[in-house]
Amino acid sequence: MENNPYKPEIAVIEKIREETTGPRAIKTFTVSFQDEKVKKSFTYKSGQTAMLSVFGKGECMICITSTPTKKGFLEFSVMLQGKVTSALHALKVGDTIGVRGPYGNDFPLDKWKGKNLLFIGGGIGQAPLRSVYLNALDNRKDYGDITLIYGARTLSDLAYKEEMFELEKRDDVNVFLCLDWKFGKDGIIDEEAEEGWVTINRKEPAKTKPRKGTSRFTGFVPEVVTAVKPSPENAIAVSCGPPIMIKYAVANLKTLGFKDDQIYTTLEMRMKCGIGKCGRCNIGSIYVCKDGPVFSMSQLEKIPKEY
Repeated sequence: MENNPYKPEIAVIEKIREETTGPRAIKTFTVSFQDEKVKKSFTYKSGQTAMLSVFGKGECMICITSTPTKKGFLEFSVMLQGKVTSALHALKVGDTIGVRGPYGNDFPLDKWKGKNLLFIGGGIGQAPLRSVYLNALDNRKDYGDITLIYGARTLSDLAYKEEMFELEKRDDVNVFLCLDWKFGKDGIIDEEAEEGWVTINRKEPAKTKPRKGTSRFTGFVPEVVTAVKPSPENAIAVSCGPPIMIKYAVANLKTLGFKDDQIYTTLEMRMKCGIGKCGRCNIGSIYVCKDGPVFSMSQLEKIPKEY
């Protein structure tokens, strides 16, 4: 019998973790395949995606947020923002969903061995990065310095909070968290977003002088990049988040000396079929579902600016 690429495998929801609440709530679903043979044979790489389906509601492409170094389950972090994601958020432990994939390319961790890794995330953009840095941390001896910069609007909007707070305690990874500035009727309020979250020098972020041991800031993610001053020497930077955040984070990385082939990101063009047949995610001759979602900035410079 010919394999049907559109046929999903049945997976059971084993755990649901509420990352953030509100109108754009994020939940992380831990699932495992019902079929033991599929559970044992399913493989993927950090950066790849899968199509999740809620039966009777539809399907949508979601990045795999777990790391392939951990076997027997998959994790997906889903933001509440549409019909299918709303249906996913309504599910409970023990319910079933469809999973097909994995799709797309991956972050080339094998090629990055021996290099310093910098991860820059904002909001739900931390989800595709999570698989990569957890993978690198599980193979810690293969890499140089590992630095995480992650920000969100408020403390309640930070995903993976407890996990990030635990990573802050480790001495083999540098973690810098940030919360957006407070806003008043006259614009930005120059004060700590939360107690202990040091304010960035907005006029000259590079001159920010945090208190000793501080790794939490009030400011926008690109400002923290400039304040932290990561070195481009033997380094790879990966950024994912709101487009405006990526734009300025990449610009600040280039100011620090990073080249286009040292900077990676992911594209989130609307993907419908996942196998390059429907044409919903093509940019010129590039199909995000097949050729992406991972691209270096040097690759993006060569394609139409539709993304």
